Amino acid sequence: MIYKIRIILDAEEDIFRDIEIAADNSLEELHNAVSQAFGFLGNEMASFYTCDDQWNQDEEIALFDMSENGGTVRLMNETFLEDIMSETNPKLIYVYDFLNMWTFFVELADIVEKEDGRAYPNLLFSFGELPESPPEKKFEADPNFDFDDTFENYDDLDFDENWN
Repeated sequence: MIYKIRIILDAEEDIFRDIEIAADNSLEELHNAVSQAFGFLGNEMASFYTCDDQWNQDEEIALFDMSENGGTVRLMNETFLEDIMSETNPKLIYVYDFLNMWTFFVELADIVEKEDGRAYPNLLFSFGELPESPPEKKFEADPNFDFDDTFENYDDLDFDENWN
């Protein structure tokens, strides 16, 4: 089976790529297709994240295991599209280059039969040009968070007052 996937840059303007890729390809192969489609060199750290229908980030699937104890992180080259994406779970978040935080929404658009003579992955459609730098993220504070309460309970924070 072939997955038709739309990858959208998290930006105000519309910038996206549509890619066809075999369902039995790894997420590393999708990472390579996405980085090529957007003109990245592909030499930066990257991760996919599972998410819910509202794009709330969940489990990380990393390009490399950078954890100290090793083996605790799910890896792209060991994770296959058909095991992580489906009609019931069609969304992923992709982050490329953790210093610049290029963030993309990845969504399964369709599942079709493989066409003879077509090479996969295949860039179907490209819309918009990637800006020179990633769009700024606008993080919003929780309006219900009470900072005064945090400082009033300083003794409960378990800090050693003579730490230096």
